[in-house]
Amino acid sequence: MSRVRTAVLISGRGSNLKALISACADRQFPAELVLVISNQADAAGLQHARIAGIPTRIIPHTEFSSRESFDTALDAALHETRVELVCLAGFMRILSDGFVMKWQGRMINIHPSLLPSFKGARVHERAIGSGVRISGCTVHFVTPEMDSGPPIAQAAVPVRADDTPETLAARVLGAEHRLYPLALRMIAEGRVRLENGNAVFSGYTSADDVLISPVE
Repeated sequence: MSRVRTAVLISGRGSNLKALISACADRQFPAELVLVISNQADAAGLQHARIAGIPTRIIPHTEFSSRESFDTALDAALHETRVELVCLAGFMRILSDGFVMKWQGRMINIHPSLLPSFKGARVHERAIGSGVRISGCTVHFVTPEMDSGPPIAQAAVPVRADDTPETLAARVLGAEHRLYPLALRMIAEGRVRLENGNAVFSGYTSADDVLISPVE
């Protein structure tokens, strides 16, 4: 079985990375993690990769004079490791349009809202402030416009009357850990692809394949 060679880019604790490592530990999973890159040398997530025996690279963005030169170094590391698919998991850098276009259709991200609602930062605070009763997370293809790529899969969670941004964030994070491996499987199996700016799906019998609904 040929598994899709996948890299994960992180900047911090790497909780979604840990979920992906767990999924990919199954030799029948259609993707394998071959590289973890961080722009922060002290990113806690690097330890998850080391424990799992996954090669790591630290590419500090502060050592580069421009976003483009940093992205060139990222691209070189990915090509050197023969990476086929890139997962952003708490990678706190805005990527240049040139880099994004090079990896178009082969790079995905997870965002802690039901896109297109609440793009950007302070997501949970804004969700609570808006009065929505459902929030969640989205795995989407990465495009040059931030948080605007076509959704691949989404998970919904309830917003409770007594929620704080912290309690809602914790609930959404639990959903993220279920959703990201699902979306990675979908892409690695060839069941979703980016075509003419849209996510094109194949081999589905119901919406349940791409949506995790509230369970609480």
